[in-house]
Amino acid sequence: MAPMTEPGEEMYALVERMYPLCRSITGDGVRATLRIVDEYIPLHVHEVPTGTQVLDWTVPKEWNIRDAYVADADGRRVVDFAASSLHVLGYSVPVSATMPLAELRPHLHTLPEQPSWVPYRTSYYRPEWGFCLAQETLDALPEGDYEVRIDSTLADGHLTYAEHVVPGQVSDEVLVSCHTCHPSLANDNLAGIAVATFLARELAERNPYYTYRFVFAPGTIGAITWLARNRERVERVKHGLVLACAGDPGQLTYKQSRRGDAEIDRVLRHVLTASERPHRVAPFTPYGYDERQYCSPGFDLPVGSLTRTPYAGYPEYHTSADNLDFVSPAAMADTLAVCREAFAVLDRNRRYVNLSPYGEPQLGRRGLYDSLGGRSDAKQAQMAMLWVLSLSDGEHGLLDVAERSGLSFDTVAAAADALHGAGLIKA
Repeated sequence: MAPMTEPGEEMYALVERMYPLCRSITGDGVRATLRIVDEYIPLHVHEVPTGTQVLDWTVPKEWNIRDAYVADADGRRVVDFAASSLHVLGYSVPVSATMPLAELRPHLHTLPEQPSWVPYRTSYYRPEWGFCLAQETLDALPEGDYEVRIDSTLADGHLTYAEHVVPGQVSDEVLVSCHTCHPSLANDNLAGIAVATFLARELAERNPYYTYRFVFAPGTIGAITWLARNRERVERVKHGLVLACAGDPGQLTYKQSRRGDAEIDRVLRHVLTASERPHRVAPFTPYGYDERQYCSPGFDLPVGSLTRTPYAGYPEYHTSADNLDFVSPAAMADTLAVCREAFAVLDRNRRYVNLSPYGEPQLGRRGLYDSLGGRSDAKQAQMAMLWVLSLSDGEHGLLDVAERSGLSFDTVAAAADALHGAGLIKA
């Protein structure tokens, strides 16, 4: 396991290592990425054969690519996969030909509105080939013949995904999911992978109440495959979070689960508000990342999504400008901190029963008032005890107490610990 240093810097270094790899929904780029993550947290890697039926989908053929380029008459590579994996249309079938620019143009993809950026494009489920390049590069190409070469294979193989489990005190699970299918895009998806990896490492240092299951899978088809292979056990998933776009300079955005009032929704709203971070809470929509698979009505899992700037919400999205300069150690560290804070609340959000519910119990006789002596927050701690006693009816959790009282969750949880230790409440 890699040594612990400053999380932001180490997460950034992890993103740097993964950035050059050509990831897609299948293939060796995904495996290479998971091997790097496995150096930080042990992964259980699953290989699902081509043709496997997964819910309403079928695992596709595996795609791998070794080289690709467009070369001019002098043999100069004017578009080169070796320079960036974004230069090839994802899942391009092999091609080896020479053709005039006019014939090549329909296979060239650009962003005219951002002429210096290279777009990210794919053709997963239809046989196609193509190249992505900057508009200014295309504009500079003279008429004439060009050598076109894509050295790829599209054949029976496997879809690869991985899991890491942090055991908890109970078998009920918190699902943390991130996608592993994008090539050289630092924010979407590498920052999410890095934050998930370091979150798993931090949780392993605790003794968490819940069991935490981390899923690293290609978008859409990967989450669908995981759900298809875990239909009998998804009832263990009590809370969930999809991580993506975790390293850009924008403010944090939490997208609620389909339910909208799940505990994970309330926890993220509370943590973001209490932290006074600039943030946005967005309603669920059936588009975006894999929360839409986990929240599909047949499963209806309580899974939200945490990003900084959300899906397609920044100009650099799905372009070469989503590079190592676009993400920062500080932004990833901030995203990790919110996850840490949210899961700390989730793990401690118990319901209690007041064992002395008839009138207010005498706290002084039990030394609870004396324990507050000299504390700067003594009055808040006293109020927290009274609130916990009042709402410990088996129906309200500590998050309910914090929200209703206006006290911090930590203050409420500390009060509950004291009352529990004095025998006044039980879980």
